[in-house]
Amino acid sequence: MASQNRPLSPHLQIYRPQITSILSIAHRMTGLTLTLGALLLTYWLSAGAYGPEAFARAQEFLQSWFGRIVLLGFTFSLFYHLCNGIRHLGWDIGMGFDLWKLRVSGLVVVAASCCLTVLSWLFAYGHLGKL
Repeated sequence: MASQNRPLSPHLQIYRPQITSILSIAHRMTGLTLTLGALLLTYWLSAGAYGPEAFARAQEFLQSWFGRIVLLGFTFSLFYHLCNGIRHLGWDIGMGFDLWKLRVSGLVVVAASCCLTVLSWLFAYGHLGKL
């Protein structure tokens, strides 16, 4: 028979999120975003192979305001997943498990992802002559 005085396991209503748990959830979400982005890339490549009209429609979508937001999210997801994967490689060799190192490396991952996203978009727009 189960005892009524047993403590409850921590659950979302009483658990205080930590930076490592938030970044872990974000890593999973960016992995899903990369999967959807791969489907978008497949659509774009297929449209290019299908013909000029199909490619023009794909380009029109990707150059719309919504398409650019999707591409921006995909770019951030790519860089976040990359930077966090490098962080995990450090953990695999036993580095960075102190609490302050976990927090600092998490903040570095987020900052590097944002900076790399902005730099890549600035480079792309500069290369296209739209800056």
